[in-house]
Amino acid sequence: MDDRESDVSTATAVTAMVASLVQRARAAQAQAEHYDQQRVDELVAAAGWAILEPGRNQFLAELAVADSGIGNVPDKVRKNHRKTLGLLRDLQGAKSVGVVAEHPALGLVEIARPVGVVCAVTPSTNPAATPANKIINALKCRNAVIVAPSPKGWRTADALIAQIHAQFDLIGAPHDLVQVLPSPVGKAATLELMRQCDLVVATGSQANVRAASASGTPAFGVGAGNVASIIDETADAERAVALVLQSKTFDNATSCSSENSLVVVAAAREAVLAALARQGAPLLDATRKAALQQLMWPDGHLSSAVIGQSAALIAERAGFHDLGGPRALVVEETECGPDFPFSGEKLSPVLTLYNAPSFAAAAETVRRIYAHQGAGHSVSLHSERAERALELGLWMPVSRVIVNQAHAMATGGSFDNGLPFSLSMGCGTWGRNNFSDNMNYRHYMNVTRIARPIPERVPTEAEIFGSYFGKYGRT
Repeated sequence: MDDRESDVSTATAVTAMVASLVQRARAAQAQAEHYDQQRVDELVAAAGWAILEPGRNQFLAELAVADSGIGNVPDKVRKNHRKTLGLLRDLQGAKSVGVVAEHPALGLVEIARPVGVVCAVTPSTNPAATPANKIINALKCRNAVIVAPSPKGWRTADALIAQIHAQFDLIGAPHDLVQVLPSPVGKAATLELMRQCDLVVATGSQANVRAASASGTPAFGVGAGNVASIIDETADAERAVALVLQSKTFDNATSCSSENSLVVVAAAREAVLAALARQGAPLLDATRKAALQQLMWPDGHLSSAVIGQSAALIAERAGFHDLGGPRALVVEETECGPDFPFSGEKLSPVLTLYNAPSFAAAAETVRRIYAHQGAGHSVSLHSERAERALELGLWMPVSRVIVNQAHAMATGGSFDNGLPFSLSMGCGTWGRNNFSDNMNYRHYMNVTRIARPIPERVPTEAEIFGSYFGKYGRT
């Protein structure tokens, strides 16, 4: 058999393997389609408890860090717990079966319907929390779901799904509602799953997101993160820095919602620098900045030597042995773009500091950063002037403005803000996405609408054009 015949044979085997998984998923989903709301909510509870039970959560967190080498176990445990508990809170009492809304004045009734079989593409940065989130949302809407994890996250995803199956056994639910691609997970199998499923929800690399969009299957994908945080002259510098570092150091900055740049208004600069130093985030001089850049981008690409690693380990690897155990490292920058790598996403506890003479200049700096990378995601603001958040919301190319909060915890939903709990944040057309909200269960359902006749209301010409004609005439 020559190479071409071997490639064809392999492709045929992959197609058949995926088709078998999808066929089993469709059979299980056909059963779930007849479940009532109570039964659906049992599925949700079973999948949620599979990861929330402390012993299982700890096991998944340890497995994730052991296999990926990214992040740290205590924060993975906290993330698995918080994100799942928050999602379950959001879903409690939510209608996803039968009639979900009625609008008598419009004569409309809305009925929730499943989408079918969901392909859930998940990253190595959150190999338990992200699959769990997508599985629970899919089940809430009576779908089947097949997870396509990253290779480094496969064992964690497989263990999670085994735990879900054990809970399904307690309630008599079919295992095939939740499946995972077999190991080794390759691009060919993931692409084929995208093609054969009914909906793709892709979180992770932009290559996967673009592949999802090009698969021919309806898809939700997320944009790149590169969050900037503005600290203005009205902010409490000590508190703002504490929130930034709480966010930046969580799970060693593996989240796409982790701050990458601090844009500080000049009047706040000295207070912010002092707070950073006191709280374990020293500003590096130009020589050390150059050494750190060489460690982080030795060949022009972000190195695994720093991705998801602690600042203390990164400092040691860069030769900064006198820094002790820093929580984060800070470098100063003035420019943005591919020639200035510190202006991009770093997936590590390294912050880039920009100085701005005014709030307007700070906003313009963020615009320049996002023109390079991160448009559509979110911006962080630490300020006591409420109108500045509104100004950013009106003019900044972002889907979220996070005010006076630890950004990585807040942007994906929090117990103290109103955003839905999610690990997949839409970035709108700015980020080349088709949605701009936090992905939630409503993205996993079709809606059938019944339309009944209502009293006719036909507007007059004057009602529609009165103001226009009054200003410009009827010509």
